[in-house]
Amino acid sequence: MQKRRTQKPTSKKNSAGDWSAVAGLARAQKMGLVAAPAERLMEDEWMQVKARSAQQGESTQPCAICREEFRLQPQVLLSCSHVFHRACLQAFERFSGRKCCPMCRREQYETRLIHDAARLFRHHCATRIQACWRGYVARKWYRHTRKTVSPKDKRLRRKFFEAKLQELNDSFVRYCHTDTEAFLSDIDRSLSSSRRVFQQLESKSVSEPQENDWDQIQSQVIQRGVRDCPICLTALCDLNLPTEASRSDHQQQGRRTVLLSCSHLFHQLCLEAFESFTADSRPPCPLCRSVYHKKLI
Repeated sequence: MQKRRTQKPTSKKNSAGDWSAVAGLARAQKMGLVAAPAERLMEDEWMQVKARSAQQGESTQPCAICREEFRLQPQVLLSCSHVFHRACLQAFERFSGRKCCPMCRREQYETRLIHDAARLFRHHCATRIQACWRGYVARKWYRHTRKTVSPKDKRLRRKFFEAKLQELNDSFVRYCHTDTEAFLSDIDRSLSSSRRVFQQLESKSVSEPQENDWDQIQSQVIQRGVRDCPICLTALCDLNLPTEASRSDHQQQGRRTVLLSCSHLFHQLCLEAFESFTADSRPPCPLCRSVYHKKLI
């Protein structure tokens, strides 16, 4: 009698998952004549591929096919970590008739759409916009400074103030309805006087006042009613005393007073102490900072 054939238990290879994987293969691949395709990359493997591509600087370089920048055009990352334009890769596959990487010739690669180059391009555009705006602000500030702040060089400072005076004169000519010749002569006189003032300031030389000038300066001090020394803040000699003898008696009780050509009063000891502590060869007035001549009164 023939023995009844018993069915052998199915092995793990005949499970439902394996049969579904085998069903997706071609007949030659099922028979082992052609190698089966590699398994698809997992998400962590794609992260490694993307990190390797970023380390190589693929997105910062031009496309290897068309040699143009990626900018905002769609780019494709291959499983071999090379990056191309999506349109360039499709055209390469269509005209070559095979699916292999244009750089490393790897076949049966996987692709993924990325946007690294677009992000870098936007960042570059924002940087250029900021640089242009900052340059505009800096140039505007520089032009404003050139028009409002006088330079430190004497020759340039003179030209600066002469240009300012010329602008004022031009504005006066435009808006004043008077005799033009007389108005221009007044402008010439004002310019000449301004130049003389500038020359005096630059040379820092003041002529010594005469006796009449000292009397006028002393009268100005009396009109202002100066009573205290600006340095020590104590009382000065009274210039309104009637006679020189009375004034000398008052000076013997206190300290002597010095009158400057700029019509300021100080104690003699206070002014000498100020001059001794000043680094300039000819110290200026402690109040108005002008070069002076002095006289004991």
